[in-house]
Amino acid sequence: MGRIFISAAHGGIEAGRTDPGAIAGGTTEAREMILLRDLIVVELRARSFEVLSVPDDLSAAQTIAWINARGRATDVALEIQMNAASNPSVRGASVYYITTNSDRKSNAELVLMGLLRRVTQLPNRGVKPDTESGLGRLIFCRQVAIASLAMEVGFLTNPEDRALLQTRRREFAAGIASGLESWSRVVDPGKAPAPEPTYPAINININGQQYQEQGILINGNAHIPIDLVDRLRIDLSKAPDVRRITYRRVVYVKAIELRDFHISINWDAANRTLNLRSISVICSGQFDKIVGNGNTSEVQLQLFLRNNNENALVQFPDIPKLYREEGSIEGINYDIAFCQMCVETGFLRFGGDIKPQQNNFAGLGTAGGGGDAASFESARIGVRAHIQHLKAYASLEPLVQPVVAPRFRFVTRGVATVIDQLSGRWSADLDYGAKITAMLKRLYESAGLL
Repeated sequence: MGRIFISAAHGGIEAGRTDPGAIAGGTTEAREMILLRDLIVVELRARSFEVLSVPDDLSAAQTIAWINARGRATDVALEIQMNAASNPSVRGASVYYITTNSDRKSNAELVLMGLLRRVTQLPNRGVKPDTESGLGRLIFCRQVAIASLAMEVGFLTNPEDRALLQTRRREFAAGIASGLESWSRVVDPGKAPAPEPTYPAINININGQQYQEQGILINGNAHIPIDLVDRLRIDLSKAPDVRRITYRRVVYVKAIELRDFHISINWDAANRTLNLRSISVICSGQFDKIVGNGNTSEVQLQLFLRNNNENALVQFPDIPKLYREEGSIEGINYDIAFCQMCVETGFLRFGGDIKPQQNNFAGLGTAGGGGDAASFESARIGVRAHIQHLKAYASLEPLVQPVVAPRFRFVTRGVATVIDQLSGRWSADLDYGAKITAMLKRLYESAGLL
């Protein structure tokens, strides 16, 4: 029987201090997940499973290394965590799996349903590829060598989810244990493992052309020969965490790692073919430059917004048109501005202290520096203020239209020409730029541009 690894997210040492994770309601994510993890371990051991509990004081990177040093092909690994949102009404459970892996998606459904059948009051947020997480990737899903999933058991910032967990923790543990039991039996049905692994071959297609060499499928994840990585002029020295494996004297890497180098990854299960694709706008080095042109149509922006919030266009039906027009007038990449709006407002769900009627789509402050967020007379003026504030950061050029951005004059012009340079400036969140970049990749994939 395969073993089960359980990790409680946060609680370890990150950047020299203990990482508490989210904080809300007089408690921390780390505390709640450690308590839940301990009960899951007890429940699984009562069912005769061998469980390995990851030590609490390890960093995220150390956690992965700890599992990889001990994991076997028949083992599974789950990390449990809670989410947080500026809107306290957001709630529910979900499970993230490594994108393009249909096997792992099915596994995620087993784990999630195990919890939801036991705690029926918990809303179902579904299983999601890790590309839909805030940063566009989850290292627990990507870098753990054995089959792995990341589970959000609810939102710590939601009083109902928090109360459910704290009053019915044993039921949460029993439900998750049931899901893990089902998953583990799928991965290891009890048959004796082969003495040496044999991985099935897969075809590789690059921009519509078949690649001469084949890849392999390991644990449901497509792997490609390192020679192909070199041919694509991708320098993996900039990604030291990418794992390499040797199989029959050929070095392979997980194909999904190329996504961070602006390569689209799609799996055609019917033809056992991995499709890789890139576009000129991505490869030209203009992807993250704030000054420039957008690449999407109004319809593509509408579909992207509607697919992520079916009610988004009810109150703001012209928002894609406004971003395209206002961005083009000032020479700002409207795709980037639009994605920043999606990050800031949660696809126009808002929440927190900014209300929809304020027409503030980017968390803009007032000129006086007070705690209140700015308000604008219309959606167009709100979008215009957003575009102008971006131009203040990204360009030395004067505005084309009269200034409406309340803090335009306070920005040191030209200090943030690319998305990542907005981190720590537009927002105190040092991952702010990475979140916008991840959203931009999702937009381009939705539009068929990547």
